[in-house]
Amino acid sequence: MSDSSLTFLAGANTVEEQRARWERKRSRTAKELLETEHKYLEQLDLVVTFFVTILKAKGTLKPAVLETIFGPLESIYSASHVLSLHLERGNLGSGLENFCQNLELYGHYVENLEQANKTLKEQLGKSKSFRRFKKLQETRPQFQGRKLEDLLPLPLQRLHQYKHFFRDLLENTSPDSAEYQKLARRWYIREGWLLVVPSKGEELKRRMFFLFSDIFISTKPCHPLHPLNSNKLACQAVYLLHQCIVDKVFGHTQSQGGLLSLSFPHKTLLLMSSDQQDINDWYRSLTAAVRQLKA
Repeated sequence: MSDSSLTFLAGANTVEEQRARWERKRSRTAKELLETEHKYLEQLDLVVTFFVTILKAKGTLKPAVLETIFGPLESIYSASHVLSLHLERGNLGSGLENFCQNLELYGHYVENLEQANKTLKEQLGKSKSFRRFKKLQETRPQFQGRKLEDLLPLPLQRLHQYKHFFRDLLENTSPDSAEYQKLARRWYIREGWLLVVPSKGEELKRRMFFLFSDIFISTKPCHPLHPLNSNKLACQAVYLLHQCIVDKVFGHTQSQGGLLSLSFPHKTLLLMSSDQQDINDWYRSLTAAVRQLKA
């Protein structure tokens, strides 16, 4: 056998080994995604079954108050249930592609989370019957000592976990496969640290941002003394890009860094970097993502 033939066979073996490594990592990630999705569903079910459904039937809270506290939680539960069915059947690409259409639900939920907690606290102070009902539900064995306040942030936390799963799946799926195209179509674009300029003259806040094709996620480091999550990031807010207007406030010339303005219907973000190239890259990525959504 010639040297060229041996080289070809060695190259073919290397490619096959790489594909096998991808498949092993991809299988592990898919298994972990499914297992954690089941756990997430169980926790959401506690809120939907023992709070939302019963409170609607009893009329303990007015419909507008219920909507403020729980928002689109039932729709989020349904979307997660459909995703878990796809994952159980091994339909990763189509399942995640379908799920991505429901990310707007998460955006609305997260945007309203602060008001939801505030309204919940107000209603507990006003209504003795609601206070008694909440305490009774939380003593059920299914809750394992968790309170409603512990469960309401679940979609926000899960959204941050999805980012890691989606990126790992994309990195370990063969680029020439049909599934890769489905995974890559609407997902992760970039991430990085930026400084948030507060509106009231407070100190600049350093935040890690994750840009996807249709959402922009803001996170901050967990407390360094947290027993489990000291080295992790906590999701703070999710912004829907189809509602976004991106402007470069300064940084047009070769100056030191720059400032971007991201305008949403109910909030404006001012984001700064001391790195000129970095702010230009963010501006290009953000404007391209918004343009693609509005096309």
